[in-house]
Amino acid sequence: MAKQPAKPKGADQILIEQLMLNVGRISAVIEERGKNIFVQGNILSKDEINDYSVEFLELFVMLLQGGAKVDRRSAEFKALRQFFTTMSQQIQVRGGSMEEFVRYIQFMQHVIIEGLGEEGELSGQQLKETLLLLAGVFNDIILDVYRVYLEQKESTIQAQQEELREISTPITEIWDGVLTLPIIGTLDSSRTMIVMEKLLERIEQDRARVVVMDVTGVLAIDSQVSHHLVQMIRAVGLMGASAILTGIRPEIARALTSLNIELGDVLTRSTLAEGLKEAFKYLNVQVVAGH
Repeated sequence: MAKQPAKPKGADQILIEQLMLNVGRISAVIEERGKNIFVQGNILSKDEINDYSVEFLELFVMLLQGGAKVDRRSAEFKALRQFFTTMSQQIQVRGGSMEEFVRYIQFMQHVIIEGLGEEGELSGQQLKETLLLLAGVFNDIILDVYRVYLEQKESTIQAQQEELREISTPITEIWDGVLTLPIIGTLDSSRTMIVMEKLLERIEQDRARVVVMDVTGVLAIDSQVSHHLVQMIRAVGLMGASAILTGIRPEIARALTSLNIELGDVLTRSTLAEGLKEAFKYLNVQVVAGH
């Protein structure tokens, strides 16, 4: 009876054998590369690099044991992806760059590719399948790590912007029933909504009766900015409080006039101090200078 020809090895089997036969050399090369990149910059210790290298090889072999068709939804793939995500986050927290980390991942791939065929000849088809499998896995990992990185970066930027908004629009209760709102910079639609929401919340929370809005820090007023300003003043009135507008410089006054912006019966004063005096008068509060 004729002997059946041996079934050609699949890409997953080839890679598993490659890793098993050369695990010591591959691990040593990856560790050395990691030390050159991360240890010299005091980003990771030698022990951490060693641990990461061993864990990577273990997770990679577990993934390959699932077959040549890598399932991106499998627990093994998710574990490898989480491994790289955690590693990248630790590197960035310690001052490393995303570019350095991606180059390190690519180096891991190159080390494995360099060993292909050293322990035996591979057919052109086997080599092609193996390279495609490697490229697919590593490209997916890099894309996933970058996606997480960009999401975290965007979240950080949003938090910083929110913090800047808080700093640029501090609402202060200067007296019982009196709030001050210094407006600095430009009022665009999104910022107006945020400031208005916070201001109305404070009016309700503090039961404020007067809001002194100071625009000394507003460099220029156009039709859009003035519209947002009027919106805020009207919202204050709807909450049952009175608005006093202060800090209108001559150039701002000329701009409002040229734009035919009517502030109606809004009380205006030249400075914040004058505005506060008017607020105290409205509340029948007498302020006596100390001796």
